[in-house]
Amino acid sequence: MSADKDVKNIVAPMENATIATEQKAEQIVDPWNVQGAVVDGKQMGIDYDRLIESFGTRAIDEAVLQRMETLTGRKPHALLRRGVFFSHRELNRILDRYEQKKPFYLYTGRGPSSDSMHLGHMIPFLFCQYLQDVFDCPLVIQLTDDEKFLFKPNLKLEECIRFSRQNAKDIIACGFNPEKTFIFSNLEHVGGAFYHNVVRISRCITYSQSKSTFGFNDSDNVGKSHFVSIQAAPSFSNTFPAIFGDRSDIPCLIPCAIDQDPYFRLTRDVAHKLKYPKPALIHAKFFPALQGPGTKMSASVDSSAIFMTDTQAQIKNKINRHAFSGGGATMELHKEHGGKPEEDIPFQYLSFFLDDDEEINRIEKEYRAGTLSTGDLKKRCIEVLQKFVGDFQARKAAVTEEVLDHYFTPRSMGVDLSAK
Repeated sequence: MSADKDVKNIVAPMENATIATEQKAEQIVDPWNVQGAVVDGKQMGIDYDRLIESFGTRAIDEAVLQRMETLTGRKPHALLRRGVFFSHRELNRILDRYEQKKPFYLYTGRGPSSDSMHLGHMIPFLFCQYLQDVFDCPLVIQLTDDEKFLFKPNLKLEECIRFSRQNAKDIIACGFNPEKTFIFSNLEHVGGAFYHNVVRISRCITYSQSKSTFGFNDSDNVGKSHFVSIQAAPSFSNTFPAIFGDRSDIPCLIPCAIDQDPYFRLTRDVAHKLKYPKPALIHAKFFPALQGPGTKMSASVDSSAIFMTDTQAQIKNKINRHAFSGGGATMELHKEHGGKPEEDIPFQYLSFFLDDDEEINRIEKEYRAGTLSTGDLKKRCIEVLQKFVGDFQARKAAVTEEVLDHYFTPRSMGVDLSAK
């Protein structure tokens, strides 16, 4: 049974679905809103097991991790080992192709709404860089500047285009292979074969489906309901003739946050109608805001986020002043009862950016026991984030306009198109 058929046994058909709103626990997860349940006045974390159940996806288990390690000869990325990427749709089909030496590609994206990206934006790109490295495959990165213009009335079109160029520099600084990575702005690139697929997809999705899937109403502009066709198009290989020629049978793997899954559920439905391979997906948990685990870091709220442009002093100040603590209210209570790393934002950030499993396990054990103080935990978090952001800023400074133009140029990537 396919993953999509599993979905229909658990949630309503796409025409009548409401996305990711967990009514029982008042949990809200959709492409624009993320909020954990509020129980007895307390903000709770996101219940990811319930999302797996309601979305009809599959958990990434130890068998999947072991298979990846066996096939690639590489230890799985820390974001996989620690369950940050926790759910998937047909990941094993991509692993089958890798084992059979058949081509596939990676597809991810970024909605550029400001000059600077924050730590949360880094997660899918860091993971994509790892996947590209171990699989040695092409990667396409869609900059949805058109979406930001349609969904954010305060933005001007010229700003969205400028944000795309700036954000692309951030993305390049993550270390992608320049010969196997194509970055494109929708506002600048969509046309030709790309637009051919957009209209094919558009004819397969009714206005009623788009409204019910995404919650649009009659006051929303028509571009919002149409945008799903544009985000879906890169899922199909013949959208990129410079890379794949006229091949329409090469599948992709899409690493994304779980809130983007509704877009690709529709895409997978459309793929069946167009006789294209369905995209496979691998889903990430949300990178929490400084204020707590039931929230999502936001580029529009400065105190909620560590930005990739922040200075060392700003990082230190934000962690010390704004990072939610899972420690005891007093030193005495902390020593007596210990801390709660699952609620502690500095610990959560370390679990994303500190690769050393032994150190992470020691920190968690000592914090739970109350022998590691909140202050010392914050200090270690600050050290790790300052190094990560500082190293990133140095790499970004080396990204010239010429380098940027190279990544934005459609080109052949040496894919063996003879392999079926």
